[in-house]
Amino acid sequence: MTAEPFFTFKYNELKISAADDSSIFAAELFADEIALRTNTHKDSVLEISDKVTPSFILSISPKIENKDTFKIEFCNGSYILKAKSVRGLIYAYSLFLRKCIFKNNTISLTEDIRGTHSPNKKLRGHQAGYRAKPNTYDAWDYEQYFRFYLDIMCFGANICEHNGTKESGKFRNSLMKYEQNEFLCEASRLADKLDLDISLWQGNADFETEEEALKERESLFKQMVRLDYLFIPGGDPGEMPANEFIDRCRKIRKILKKYHPEAQLHPSAQAPHNIPNWGEEFIKSLSKENIGFDAVIMGPNHAFPIHTLREKVPAKYPLRFYPDITHNLRCEYPVNFLDDDWHFSLANTLSRESVNPRPIEIRTMHRLFSPYTIGGVSYSEGVHDDVNKAVWSALDWNPNADLREILLDYARLYMYGTDEGKIADTIFLLERNWQGDPAENPCIDFSYKNLCELKSDYPELYDNWRFLLLYFRGCCDKLIKLRRIFENRLIKKAKSEIDHGNIGEGIKILETEYPDNIIMLRAELDRIAEKLFKLIGIQLDIKNYHADGWERGATLETIDNNVTDRSFLLQKLRGNPDKRKDFTDGLFNRFPVDGDEIYYSVALHGLRTLGISQTGEFYMDIQGDRPLTRETPLPMAMTKVYDHFTFEAKFGGFSPNSDYELTVIYKGTPNESLTNYEISANGHTVYRGKPYGGKPNEAFDKAFLVTGFNSATYNISRKFINNGALHLKFSEPCDGIKFCELLIRKKKI
Repeated sequence: MTAEPFFTFKYNELKISAADDSSIFAAELFADEIALRTNTHKDSVLEISDKVTPSFILSISPKIENKDTFKIEFCNGSYILKAKSVRGLIYAYSLFLRKCIFKNNTISLTEDIRGTHSPNKKLRGHQAGYRAKPNTYDAWDYEQYFRFYLDIMCFGANICEHNGTKESGKFRNSLMKYEQNEFLCEASRLADKLDLDISLWQGNADFETEEEALKERESLFKQMVRLDYLFIPGGDPGEMPANEFIDRCRKIRKILKKYHPEAQLHPSAQAPHNIPNWGEEFIKSLSKENIGFDAVIMGPNHAFPIHTLREKVPAKYPLRFYPDITHNLRCEYPVNFLDDDWHFSLANTLSRESVNPRPIEIRTMHRLFSPYTIGGVSYSEGVHDDVNKAVWSALDWNPNADLREILLDYARLYMYGTDEGKIADTIFLLERNWQGDPAENPCIDFSYKNLCELKSDYPELYDNWRFLLLYFRGCCDKLIKLRRIFENRLIKKAKSEIDHGNIGEGIKILETEYPDNIIMLRAELDRIAEKLFKLIGIQLDIKNYHADGWERGATLETIDNNVTDRSFLLQKLRGNPDKRKDFTDGLFNRFPVDGDEIYYSVALHGLRTLGISQTGEFYMDIQGDRPLTRETPLPMAMTKVYDHFTFEAKFGGFSPNSDYELTVIYKGTPNESLTNYEISANGHTVYRGKPYGGKPNEAFDKAFLVTGFNSATYNISRKFINNGALHLKFSEPCDGIKFCELLIRKKKI
């Protein structure tokens, strides 16, 4: 072994030494990691005696500033790792593992790791709730949870959050090996061995009395070996007014401090849906008195956006973040969250919790929101977001960290001995697979090619669940692209036949079965799913792997959903005896428009094309991934419903000599008791009254819409249009507006 701090040495040369009990425990963990990567025995790596000069000396030092800081020195041919506790030593040796390449019987450091290392954020962690709903965690045993603890600590996490609320009538499923309190007690004991903080998410269940709630918590708190933070959500669940919520928190805090005096109470400003003024009342209570809160959590279903929350919450209460890095849609930060323009074919088939490495978006989220906070614990429902966890933790440690270097660390740490550069670049490609129409995206082909080559070049990766997650996603994306290209060709060919009156031939074309390459790729997904379930317990369907539901990461339940209008066209053509040309034309071109008319679909055209950004926090209600769309297929134009209190658009090119009609396709039955729905054109009122008003078109709705959607038409006078330009506004301050399409067409005389 050389005396230089950058070194390359043979597997059998690395020796680890330690003296006291805590450092010996950390040294054993380190030796386990080395043995795993070098196919050597742990005992051959550990060298507790002074017989040889060790490669690493692990040492507990009370002089280190805090438990999250560690030092690495190089002296007399040995690396000396110093920390205040086991936690810091795990961080230290994990840095070495992240920066090492294990190949050809040698270990090579890629950079100088000497120095004092401290995190930027105080709180850095991830959720791994042991309950029925997550798509992975419920299948784990204690050994797997212990491995998870070590894995998240490798990127600097200091907290793992568990779930402490029983769900009404459905807490334990067929996969779960333990009762909840039994699990929480052992999980906290295992975390304590690593000096990993435990946070407990524990909501106020709607079905229990206060007496029952307090009794339940006391029973649990006194059993848990370690409990550092208690997270009580303000809503979701727990529909109670803010003053009652705060009173309940104070009573729970008293019990918490009885058994865990140093534990902190972190309630969240997550507002119950049915209490409109909850947020303001919550802030008033915070401002009045010292109520014993140690921080306020910002999370999904929040009462205020984070900037507003920070302005309103008194400065003495720091903000803790609860970032949703786990969901793709119907969530706080959907895919492409700044524009919410994830392509409908991907949303339909991959749904809410598919494998979702989003490193660039995670960095954007971190830059936007983390400066307001002291850190946080991510919202997670399984291992499908594993890359996101690593990236978030790395940025919590160093917000200026190089993103590609983080992904290289991820590859070196978890897929050691392979091509770390190719893996890092493939993860970037997988994120770019979700930009735009899959049929037009070459990244899908490049990422799939890379993954197939990695699987071929490194056969051991087929037993690595992290690689298989990436491979599974790459296959999904490729399948969606192939299906979309194939079906679009069928639709084009069928339309040509139907335009010439050959309805039967057009139907036969649309019924064409998939070619072998699509069938084989779909079968590959089933094989990977079975392997992943055995390796890590991820539940990719309901029947075979016991997923809690189609929306809970069960990608095999949604992957066959519609990616084009083929199913919708077939159902309408088969089921409607009216085969007139105006009907068939309407199927293939729902809203034909002239050059001085507008057709807009939220799904087809996205929000970027509206000429103006939407204000506030809108919600995109995806329709195409729902199981009912197989029996009642939607046209792709209707698969995204914009749901918000306001909507604005700027359109141009209208004729100054024509009156126009605005037709809007709405979802749902409006609340007839409301009277404040308004549509305006360039500041002029087009309609004001009950939602949604307007003139219905029952014949059109029956022919071209599906159940639950209705059209309404309004008159727009030429006087309201300014030199061909139109600024359109919708507003409804209570329930909001839910629509998927609109049409502005010249009024027929």
